[in-house]
Amino acid sequence: MKKSMAAIVIALAGLFAIAGGLPAMAEGKTHYLAIHVDENDKGKMTIVLNNAGNVIKYYEAKGDKVEVEIVAHGPGLHMYREDTSPVKGRIAAMSLENENLKFSACGNTIKGMTKKEGKAPTLISEATVVPSGVVRLMELQEQGWTYVRP
Repeated sequence: MKKSMAAIVIALAGLFAIAGGLPAMAEGKTHYLAIHVDENDKGKMTIVLNNAGNVIKYYEAKGDKVEVEIVAHGPGLHMYREDTSPVKGRIAAMSLENENLKFSACGNTIKGMTKKEGKAPTLISEATVVPSGVVRLMELQEQGWTYVRP
């Protein structure tokens, strides 16, 4: 009798756990996308921004949430440089439209550019410096983010 009562209690607890999870499932899932930029190529930068925008629109239309982080390092850092970015206007507009869109700039690349140019490059206001672009991509993947490199 004690074993069957314990089994019933466990079964009911499981049902309550499932029922408690249903409202969260109805609200939509959250998706996570990390996009890698390592080339100073306007065409590739445009593809990256198109991919980010399309993913955001797709999941929002389904009622899901999505977080997108674009990580630039090496020559790709030009995407975020105030003086050389061919897409800074589009980044500014997309940033205003999407609060879950982040732009990460590699600190190692900034140090290298500073040494080479004799001064630190000025970044667009939407960019956030991370210690290392590659390490940031690794961390995001370790947290379960989907990784894309166009």
